[in-house]
Amino acid sequence: MQNDETEQLLNEIGQLLSEDVAYRRHNTLLHAELDVNYVAPSIFTDLGDHIVNRDADRRLDYALLDLWGAQDSDKRWREIEYLLRGDKFEVNFTYPEEVDPEEDSLDRRDRIVERYFGKKPIDYPPPPDNAMKYKH
Repeated sequence: MQNDETEQLLNEIGQLLSEDVAYRRHNTLLHAELDVNYVAPSIFTDLGDHIVNRDADRRLDYALLDLWGAQDSDKRWREIEYLLRGDKFEVNFTYPEEVDPEEDSLDRRDRIVERYFGKKPIDYPPPPDNAMKYKH
């Protein structure tokens, strides 16, 4: 799967993840699910005793979609795990046949984060002020 375009896009993703200088010294995991016209990235940074979930920059969405689209359509992966440690990264791809359709995607994501950073509390950002609220 490695080619010049893929390498360039993987480096771009690393650049985008490292732009937030507050987290540059910490290991950061990007987990994203992709499909046609669909990208759902989640960024987690290990702060030692806890993990923080960070909002993704919209430019990251486009870089991920470009990376996914650069693959042959019959060999496209479904998920990416991109671990950034300093200026080095490692990438793992999960293909559609490797995803259990019965498993909740959030449970799967939490399991992946735990595999990289251990079992720690995760701080999620509060919802935006304009988020829809429902009462039971």
